[in-house]
Amino acid sequence: MRRFLPLAAALAVAASLAAASTISASATSGAHFFKDTSASVNDNGALVVTIDEAGVGQQQVNYTLTASASATWACINGGGNHPKAANKETVVGQVSATASLSPINGRVMGTIGPTGPLSPGSFTCPSGQTLVLAAVSYSNIVLTDTTNAVTDNLGSVSRTFFNL
Repeated sequence: MRRFLPLAAALAVAASLAAASTISASATSGAHFFKDTSASVNDNGALVVTIDEAGVGQQQVNYTLTASASATWACINGGGNHPKAANKETVVGQVSATASLSPINGRVMGTIGPTGPLSPGSFTCPSGQTLVLAAVSYSNIVLTDTTNAVTDNLGSVSRTFFNL
């Protein structure tokens, strides 16, 4: 009987270590975004997402951000007006960004971005006019915590800088 006592103690320790590792692995299964996780357009027309996520554990959390984007570029004359000519260009495409953030007490609060706006490409203005970003919009904004497999669809945001 005394020979089996050390073996039983070793098995009990091994079982408790296995249970502890199972608990820590599942500790992040409660990851979730709070409703104040949101998207906005900054003064440069870029998409910025504010993250507030809890239940992520203590390890670094990786995020991806994707969105459909539209940017309208226009030419403005010296008087600050958009001439009635057809000198504007709307560009559509996708934008994306990644970030790795460290949680404090199982919660991540931070930002991802800025990303965008889309470039005007080869669109240029005639002499005496200035190229400006007139409007920008982002739709199908999706934030994914790739570490914990949690996704939040943030909808759409837009901003107009010059009325055309």
